[in-house]
Amino acid sequence: MLSALEKNEPLPAYPLPRPGWEKPLLARFVPAPAARPAFLAHPRVRRAGAITHYVIAAALEALGEPVSSEPPGAARIGVIVGVMAGGVSYSRRFYEEILKDPATASPLVFPETVFNAPASHLAAFLGSDANCCTLVGDDGTFLQGLALAARWLGDGQVDRCLVVGAEESDWIVADAIRLFHPGAVHGAGAGAVLLGKEPGSRALAELAAVTDSFPFTQRQPRGVAARKMRAQLPPGGRNELLCASSRGARRMDAAENLAWSDWAGARFAPRAILGEAFVAAAAWQCAAACDALGRGQFAAANVSVVGANQQAIGARLEKPES
Repeated sequence: MLSALEKNEPLPAYPLPRPGWEKPLLARFVPAPAARPAFLAHPRVRRAGAITHYVIAAALEALGEPVSSEPPGAARIGVIVGVMAGGVSYSRRFYEEILKDPATASPLVFPETVFNAPASHLAAFLGSDANCCTLVGDDGTFLQGLALAARWLGDGQVDRCLVVGAEESDWIVADAIRLFHPGAVHGAGAGAVLLGKEPGSRALAELAAVTDSFPFTQRQPRGVAARKMRAQLPPGGRNELLCASSRGARRMDAAENLAWSDWAGARFAPRAILGEAFVAAAAWQCAAACDALGRGQFAAANVSVVGANQQAIGARLEKPES
């Protein structure tokens, strides 16, 4: 991910067949691992869908564990997973089986159609008995997850909290993007941020603020919601970063671009390079911003998310004093 962002060039898009069409859709896929990750042998993961694999791999990286590692054991780690489409590939498969022959539809497939499946699998994999929940919504759901994690930490309910955003590839999602986000390319994967209450030597950034969520309504269209979100974040300076949610779709990006038209510092938009992956893409924004602050490239970063269909929300990340 970081290599692609450094090159600042969109990753190649590959054909994704759509049933009944001669011309395929386009998508940016998650690269296959060089070796089979050890976590796939865990009983809870053996039949899990791709989205669960992405969630666990991202969580292990956030924890500082090799992706091939065994469960680290973390009883007081909270888990928050944000999704929009969720386990859509298993859902599509299940309903296809029902339409073909309800009597033979596999009950083994059904559990992976549940939105909460990835979070449940991750908590079981970690051996965590702390708070665990799934937030279902558009891209901004990841930042709502950060705010919820901060609340849990402040209340002493958890020692640390993993916030993960994830989506998986399927022609149904790619076709929806074609219809509603012309110009954007479907992407998939996951990103994760590990929050802790106490400062530590490994901290890359400090979560300074999460804005209110400004929903899209008839009285508050995308442009108004984006401007209200932007007004709750610091104006920024030349040594600060704006990590935006622009996706390469002119109509969808217009409101956010206008709201931040006076930004004086550096800016980049990970999903224009990695693909439109909704909540996962918002996680990539935050992960990339944290990495940039950790490497000392900027003093602070504003993360702007003008979501697919629900809300505008932002966050402020600052370089930790330690």
